[in-house]
Amino acid sequence: MKTVVVGTVAFDAIETPFGKTDRVVGGSATYISLAASYFSKDIGIVSVVGDDFPQEMIAIFHLRGIDTAGMEVKAGQKSFFWSGKYHMDMNSRDTLVTDLNVLADFNPVLPANYRNAEFLMLGNIDPNLQIQVIEQMNKRPKLIVMDTMNFWMDIARKPLDRAISMVDVLTINDEEARQLSGEYSVVKAARAILKRGPKYLIIKKGEHGALIFHGDHVFFAPALPLEEVFDPTGAGDTFAGGFLGHLARSGDTSFSSMKRGIIFGSGMASFCVEKFGPERLFDLTQAQIDDRVHAFIDLVQVDIELVG
Repeated sequence: MKTVVVGTVAFDAIETPFGKTDRVVGGSATYISLAASYFSKDIGIVSVVGDDFPQEMIAIFHLRGIDTAGMEVKAGQKSFFWSGKYHMDMNSRDTLVTDLNVLADFNPVLPANYRNAEFLMLGNIDPNLQIQVIEQMNKRPKLIVMDTMNFWMDIARKPLDRAISMVDVLTINDEEARQLSGEYSVVKAARAILKRGPKYLIIKKGEHGALIFHGDHVFFAPALPLEEVFDPTGAGDTFAGGFLGHLARSGDTSFSSMKRGIIFGSGMASFCVEKFGPERLFDLTQAQIDDRVHAFIDLVQVDIELVG
């Protein structure tokens, strides 16, 4: 397996100002792997679900070339469930229900053919489990990307710091960067976080785009302005999947390649928000992806002549 994605596969109930759905498939590993599958094959999921998880979704994973040998199905138990309601700005939300169910006892075990993966994506789960996954690898992957959130900063700071020191790329949002570093300025926050081990830091800013930091280098990609945004759930994970998928396809992990990865990730995230759940990621065409990426290029490209 070239790329391994570890995270949640779950059910979500989502309410936004533009609609409501009582039960859709969600979870970080779902969004990441689906987005990555448009760029690179040989992707394996490591997660856990109950026997209530639909076979139709597993079939979609297989159709997209995503291996599910690492996805444990627990008989007689229920899958992780999350319910949330978004405010009008679509950036803030209230969590209404969190039922861990099978996730409460999640013990990620990598199949033998996953343990030599070149690319490892650690979705937003307990940092102790992220460390456990890294330690199961036969050799260090070419690139380890990790996502986390303020919840783990509050309750598991010591293992979180250790996990961060073990990865190449950390992805968090601007609020989390400030909390993790104790710095208000995102530039100062990035410098402080990079000193803890990662070579690269991606700071996601939702509808305002994303920044990637590497040493003294910074690159910014805006988010594509969209007429309609139905559901931002999973957009950050979809971004990570597009980013990772590009790197796995190219095999190039340089900063220049990562800047291109930010554009591909942003493009995939812009599709995700157009429908509830991951539905938009089921059957995109290459032409649609190419058109969206070109729209990003047109958004940021400018010819300018300096005089004087």
